[in-house]
Amino acid sequence: MTQQVDAVFEHGVLRPLQPLSLVERAKVKLMVSVVEDESWMDVEFMDSCASDSDSTIRLEDVRAALAKISGSMDSAIDETRGEW
Repeated sequence: MTQQVDAVFEHGVLRPLQPLSLVERAKVKLMVSVVEDESWMDVEFMDSCASDSDSTIRLEDVRAALAKISGSMDSAIDETRGEW
């Protein structure tokens, strides 16, 4: 029997978050994957950014383009975007 179970690691022990249908002292094999709390992240937007990225642009090119901006970055962004 195989089942996927969520658990919490506390005080050196894995504690399942739901009851398991196992007999006492049953031996099991565990595969542990840490679940990151992504509830605060906009994963859809991050995926969109990743698909829009261009891996051919080098860091040196970005630095050279940024060096050409006079004044503050805020002003340059405002000029590009305009009023919201």
